[in-house]
Amino acid sequence: LSLYLKPFQYTIAVMQTKKALSRVAFEAVEDLAKEHVVYAELRFAPILHTEGGLSLQEVVQATLDGIQKGTRKYRITIGLILCAMRNQDPAISRQIAELAVAFADRGVVGFDLAGDEIGNPPKDHLDAFEYIRKQNFNITIHSGEAFGVESIWQAIQICGAHRIGHGVRLVEDMSIEGSRIEEKGSLSSFILDRRIPMEMCLTSNVGTGAVADYASHPFPIFFRNKYRVFLCSDNRLMSDTNLTQEMEIASKYYAMNLRDLEKITINAMKSAFIHHEQRLTLIYDVIKRGYAEIRSQYGLTD
Repeated sequence: LSLYLKPFQYTIAVMQTKKALSRVAFEAVEDLAKEHVVYAELRFAPILHTEGGLSLQEVVQATLDGIQKGTRKYRITIGLILCAMRNQDPAISRQIAELAVAFADRGVVGFDLAGDEIGNPPKDHLDAFEYIRKQNFNITIHSGEAFGVESIWQAIQICGAHRIGHGVRLVEDMSIEGSRIEEKGSLSSFILDRRIPMEMCLTSNVGTGAVADYASHPFPIFFRNKYRVFLCSDNRLMSDTNLTQEMEIASKYYAMNLRDLEKITINAMKSAFIHHEQRLTLIYDVIKRGYAEIRSQYGLTD
């Protein structure tokens, strides 16, 4: 993971002005819309874009300006998640948490903790998470990617995560036979019972070494055993992927059919950090109708 994160210094270096941030945000929305994505949550770490003299508020506003330009042009809904960085001072994380809440009515939908897990447990940033929770705001945390079950446990039980980013190491809390989970530990049972969503990033996890290859990724085990999992691209540039490719990988390696992909898409929408009514509208008026049209067009009945 640490090697995977190193090239970010080069992309971040050219994203230090309002113009650059707005352009990159707009083009991200444009790319997603052209791939027929109807809802997405983009995330970034504002503190990393202040090296050119921008304030944190200017960074977020410029990014939202680009997103809003994109959503006005294309038929797509976008939310923005602000990330704090694990390796930075927890006081900065508190600043980012306050920033996220301040922009909650302007397009920011959640707060995240990202960066290398090794030596940087989520509990170190508890002050930020306690603030977010008191503000009734949304939390997702990168955990269970480079570090084990303890990281996922801390994210949920100490920091109050509503979603888990990656979570592949949850398999260490299970006994698995083939594609069946024979026995679950207390944390994996809790996540299943409470329907805590996990954001699965197939290509990224192979690239960072979180899993050895696609065949050994736990995503199909989680999905077949009724965990609320869904597919994400993670960083599209660094992993050279998009959501369409991630679905193709799921189909190729895990024999996912169209019904499976529809369920995965609905899982994602159920887990989105937007209001309940908006989620239902997208599920029933857009996603289900879209998949029904595909089945009708190709004469599929599965």
